[in-house]
Amino acid sequence: MSDTVVTNSINLMQRAKAVIPGGVNSPVRAFKAVGGHPRFFQRGEGAYMYDVDQNCYIDYVGSWGPLILGHAHPQVIAAVKAAAQQGLSFGAPSPAEVEMAELITHLMPSMELVRMTSSGTEATMCAIRLARGFTGRKKILKFDSCYHGHSDSLLVKSGSGILTLGIAGSAGVIEVTAEQTLVVPYNDLAAVQQMFAAYGNDIAAIIVEPIAANNNVIMPAAEFLPGLRAICDQYNSVLIFDEVITGFRVALGGAQEIYSINADITCLGKIIGGGLPVGAFGGRKEILEMLAPLGPVYQAGTLSGNPVTMAAGIATLKVLQNTPNIYQQLHHASTQVTASFTAAAKDNGIQLQSTCLNGLFGFAFVNDPQNQMFNKFFQLMLQHGVYLAPSAFEAGFVSTAHDAAVLAETAVAAQQCFAALQLAEA
Repeated sequence: MSDTVVTNSINLMQRAKAVIPGGVNSPVRAFKAVGGHPRFFQRGEGAYMYDVDQNCYIDYVGSWGPLILGHAHPQVIAAVKAAAQQGLSFGAPSPAEVEMAELITHLMPSMELVRMTSSGTEATMCAIRLARGFTGRKKILKFDSCYHGHSDSLLVKSGSGILTLGIAGSAGVIEVTAEQTLVVPYNDLAAVQQMFAAYGNDIAAIIVEPIAANNNVIMPAAEFLPGLRAICDQYNSVLIFDEVITGFRVALGGAQEIYSINADITCLGKIIGGGLPVGAFGGRKEILEMLAPLGPVYQAGTLSGNPVTMAAGIATLKVLQNTPNIYQQLHHASTQVTASFTAAAKDNGIQLQSTCLNGLFGFAFVNDPQNQMFNKFFQLMLQHGVYLAPSAFEAGFVSTAHDAAVLAETAVAAQQCFAALQLAEA
């Protein structure tokens, strides 16, 4: 695909820039960090996506995580069609949102009650408000370069697009809001203890990605999550797990199942919408009952619990629940991807670090502070028909559709691209 034609994508980007800020509805999509022309996609099937110029790509973005069964999975599509035929939205309770809540609380026992939202940002924003309402405290503690959506309190020293675009924070976040957010390094339990020693009686919550997946992929140190649980218990603060990415991605019970740590509040998204916009937050009953209409913490959403979204999510969760060894299959796929990248890099004298767990993977070039090698590698892989996240700071995702043939095709592309990268760097 060295002579890939992207004329239609280029034309669409020009049209988009006239009516959408930067031409995109989410900043990383603009390819500003990696250069080149963003692809406009019109179709997905299994592990593949097809752009408006009819170029085919193996997809390792998976709509940033939700497509754990691949694009256009037959059971998900059938569920969406059936739900849509009954009506797109009611603005009133529907059976599907009850079924989804029952599924979530069954699969994640720490979530005794759950409330739906329309995005992960909404979920984390509401979780913070709820923690403040429950404790009567103002401050929250988060971790440097971890991304929890774009609400004001959580954009301080954030990851994901903030890191990708090299932005320190965000204009429009006022100082009085930022001052209530304390930030320490991820995996630094001593720094957390020091911050609580200074401000513990005013810290409403710790919010953390149990596996950091918005600054590449960073696994928690053995003592880190248990230590956070103990500190929150000591100071009567709320422990919030942001499992928008890891929820149902790394295990049916999320990262909490893997690490045997129960959060007080858990935030979800991605997979529970099956590819449609969604979020949710839930946790201990005594905390969740602070929400209106039961309690004084107000939260609402016109399209929350949307029946079509719930149908897509329920179908996805049921496939995950009823398919034997599905997470072993996902882990094998992610292991194969990272192994092929690492081997190809080594063959060409390039140092690469990689991490994977079940359906999640990350890789990073050693000694590449400006991400120049990553950006070149991204463009090379794109030319060879492999679509990676257009950012060195984002996780990669595999699906059940990434079978042996897809993985072999990826390995061939990686070998060719690392060889070309080595020549370019020589």
